[in-house]
Amino acid sequence: MLKKLNFKHFLFAFCACVFLSFTSCKEQETLVEAQKLTISEGFENPLGFYDSSPTFSWQLPVSEGVLSQSAYQIVVASSPELLPDHADLWNSEKQQTTQSTWVKYEGEALKSRQKVFWQVKYWNQDNEASKWSAVQNFELGLLNNSDWKAKWVGLDTAKDSISGRGKVLIHKPQYLRKGFELTNDVTSARLYITSKGVFDVSINGENVSDDAMSPGFTTYDKRIETLTYDVTKLIESGQNTIGVELASGWYSGRLLWGTTPWDNTISPKVLAQLEMTMSDGVKEIIVSDDSWKGTTNGPLQFAEIYDGEIYNANLEMPNWTTNNFDDKDWTTVEVAALDDNVKLEPKRHTTVKGKIELVPQDMTSNDGAAVFDLKQNMVGVPIVNVPMKKGDTLKVRFAEMLSPDGSFYTKNYRSAHSTDYYIAAKDGDITYMPKFTFHGFRYVELSGFDTSKKPSKDWVKGRVLYSDFEDNGTFASSHDNLNQLQSNIVWGLRGNFLDIPTDCPQRDERLGWTGDAQVFGPTSMFNADVYKFWASWLQSVREAQLEDGAIPWTVPDARGNKIGSSGWGDVGTIIPWKIYLRTGDVGFLEDNFEMMKQWVSYHELKSKNYISNMMSFSDWLQPFPENGNTRGDTSSSLIGTAFFAHSAKLTALTAQVLGEVKEQEKYEALYKKVAKAFDEKFFDETGKVKDVTETQTTYLLALAFDLLPESKIENAQTNLLRKLKEADYHLRTGFLGTPLLSKVLDDMGEIDLVYKLIFNETYPSWFYSINQGATTIWERWNSYSKTEGYNPMSMNSLNHYAYGAIGEWMYERIAGIAPLEAGYKVIKIAPQARQPLNSASASLNTPYGKVSSSWEIKNGEFHLVVVVPPNTTAKIIVPADTSNELLLNGKKLEDSNQVKLVETAESGFELLAQPGSYKFTSTLK
Repeated sequence: MLKKLNFKHFLFAFCACVFLSFTSCKEQETLVEAQKLTISEGFENPLGFYDSSPTFSWQLPVSEGVLSQSAYQIVVASSPELLPDHADLWNSEKQQTTQSTWVKYEGEALKSRQKVFWQVKYWNQDNEASKWSAVQNFELGLLNNSDWKAKWVGLDTAKDSISGRGKVLIHKPQYLRKGFELTNDVTSARLYITSKGVFDVSINGENVSDDAMSPGFTTYDKRIETLTYDVTKLIESGQNTIGVELASGWYSGRLLWGTTPWDNTISPKVLAQLEMTMSDGVKEIIVSDDSWKGTTNGPLQFAEIYDGEIYNANLEMPNWTTNNFDDKDWTTVEVAALDDNVKLEPKRHTTVKGKIELVPQDMTSNDGAAVFDLKQNMVGVPIVNVPMKKGDTLKVRFAEMLSPDGSFYTKNYRSAHSTDYYIAAKDGDITYMPKFTFHGFRYVELSGFDTSKKPSKDWVKGRVLYSDFEDNGTFASSHDNLNQLQSNIVWGLRGNFLDIPTDCPQRDERLGWTGDAQVFGPTSMFNADVYKFWASWLQSVREAQLEDGAIPWTVPDARGNKIGSSGWGDVGTIIPWKIYLRTGDVGFLEDNFEMMKQWVSYHELKSKNYISNMMSFSDWLQPFPENGNTRGDTSSSLIGTAFFAHSAKLTALTAQVLGEVKEQEKYEALYKKVAKAFDEKFFDETGKVKDVTETQTTYLLALAFDLLPESKIENAQTNLLRKLKEADYHLRTGFLGTPLLSKVLDDMGEIDLVYKLIFNETYPSWFYSINQGATTIWERWNSYSKTEGYNPMSMNSLNHYAYGAIGEWMYERIAGIAPLEAGYKVIKIAPQARQPLNSASASLNTPYGKVSSSWEIKNGEFHLVVVVPPNTTAKIIVPADTSNELLLNGKKLEDSNQVKLVETAESGFELLAQPGSYKFTSTLK
């Protein structure tokens, strides 16, 4: 009887299980769902997306029972109702892997305009399943030129333009509009738009977006980026109007040296395509064509990036972007067809926006002028709210610093006029913010206002403009100047990441200098979420690369130069590799591999017997040059040969990651040949530089790029220390040598010396500029001195991020967070604590989640608090007198599944930690 009962129970249970398997319970899904789902370079639910073959990434939750991933499943569908069980575009099925980043889409081909929905689930280390994530989506933009039915439209502004400096045509801003009528309600509307120039667009009197300087800066003879806006809520049944303001921007403005590969005498144009789905399902489309009308007789009479704006309120046209406006006196636009040789592609990183508003901290007034001090060097535009009298002109000037007598210091702007004008149409308070320019400044001077009114600080705000990225990490310490250095690095980044990575944001330049970019790239990745920013700019670098492999000095190539520079063009190998290390995205290397190989070929072309003769800006702005040259004393041939070898090595490493065995062997062999030639040409048998000027940078390049045989390394290190001692332990390095200094000394075990260099107060040093009042990184180590005034050189930017490259060492070694495996899959946490610091901390949003390291020295004890994100592991090195016990969370450390002691050395404990939060306490010697 008992056996029969058991069989019945078994049969019932079996049937129930079968029934459930056909209904709701394929397996129990109990774990918290995946979080922070993104596609490609970190986009969340993007509209007008550029990539029809995206990758998928997600993060595991910080949750009990979730340490790592053992498998995942992605489902992709054309409708959210089809998820998760009926995905019609792609079902990855269950994949047994820990990979949770950069998973390639392998489903049905995606098309322009397509809206795509996706979800992911994961299984943890115990093969327990998570719930399905929230449904995510992305919508593709217009991917091909053939998707555009619109034409380029605009007015012939070349005929009435101003001839600016260098006889460059400055085109008058245009106002363009189109009215149209709809007989039905709209259920969906997308505006696809771009310009040769910069634009602002409104529909029915409402601004479509808060973007600035759109669509951005690309190599216009190769590619122009397009934008997509959801304008469904702005369209009405009946009459509608689109209005576009259009100015030159980078397209036809007076960029440095006044020459561009594209023709800047051609008037700016706009390209617009409004696609609508009506309530009855009918598709309607409005395009830019010869039915549009325009005028240049609007309030904005002049707009130029270097020189500023002139706004005449007497010419305002109320309601010109609405239906209640008569445009009978406007001119019919010119129309131009699309150029098949210029790709129209959706913008692949974020637009520029006003991200922060600063208010003045001090104000002074004298003789009808008021000066406002924001206490922070920034990039953007002012928002002024001032009283005026009809017919008067408000003059708005800018400066990064003041002269000792309190007057504006603008010599370093060179020919950039950098002044805005507002002509009042009535008495009373006016509000004005420039639209198609930007300035680099800390101080704002107003004159021409109603002098019967007493100036007040609330007359001015500073609107900080930069590409719309968020902070990615934090760094803080117990030392005020080090914290100020971190702030200066961050503000330098914000100021020079306005659509492209620029050298400076204030003078008549503001170009994408490649040398500055290659040294600062790694530090930028710690401080800001700028992967998509770099990926986009690297596309421009690839497009600018010449047939012989040369990479221009600036990208986009606004100069049309036909030669490369060593250390500058090497951005084409260094940035792909360095950013791969921080993201783990193999696709980024795939995108740039051909460019890397071509750049190495250019190195070969510009060498003889593997010794470089390439043109070079060398160790730019090295302090105290013996030759008096801005390029420093380090041999350009030595620099070129060193970067030749280094680029060959990075290309070999890239080939290895990509599984290109033959290419790996080829570039490894080339690297070894160049390194051998470098050693024989520039170093004697004792490891001392020969036949060229001996500098700190000569040794730094040899050691950082591994160019010497083992027998010479120790002597070369000794010689480097000698050169530092000769300089009283101050740096004598420029743009190329400075980023290598901390790493080389670190590898030598000279941590104390790195600390000394960072904490030096006297020139040349990072703290020297801070002691002179710097709130950003300077172009020169001595751009200004409180005792000697301004550096007499006209090239004297007070916002130049290159020397901010030291931030990489601050994160990786002072706070102690570094990738041991690409993308932080394995993390090294090994803080180097030295006086005068008593504490330091950093956090970083890795592709797997937030990692943090915070240490403090108190009463002879070292306290280290660490957070390791899910799906990673960490090698943690805790400095200690290892004759004493190591405490974990207040108790003696014992090996567990979470933390294992790997090694006990004289200087500290080495541990292997799984994801989680830990507090270690050790006794210091």
